[in-house]
Amino acid sequence: MPIYAYAPLAQGCPACRDGLEVLQRLADAPLTHCEACGGPIGRVLGAPSVVMGGAHRLKESHVAKHGYTQYRRAGKGVYEKTAGKGPDIITGD
Repeated sequence: MPIYAYAPLAQGCPACRDGLEVLQRLADAPLTHCEACGGPIGRVLGAPSVVMGGAHRLKESHVAKHGYTQYRRAGKGVYEKTAGKGPDIITGD
């Protein structure tokens, strides 16, 4: 269930003056009046929380499980293995 933010459309009471957040179902009708003072309120559009995928795919357990080898830079031209099968160190020499 999403949390909707509401703000007063006129002078509000202490309960709604700074806005309020209400946990509602998607099918529920938007609130039109403050439950405490009866003043008019309106729903406020907010920024959605977006999760960008892909970070979990770089974890060592995920890489090794799918048969890949992961290396991290340890110095100039030197890479150390962090996951998977393969040589422990790769150097540019």
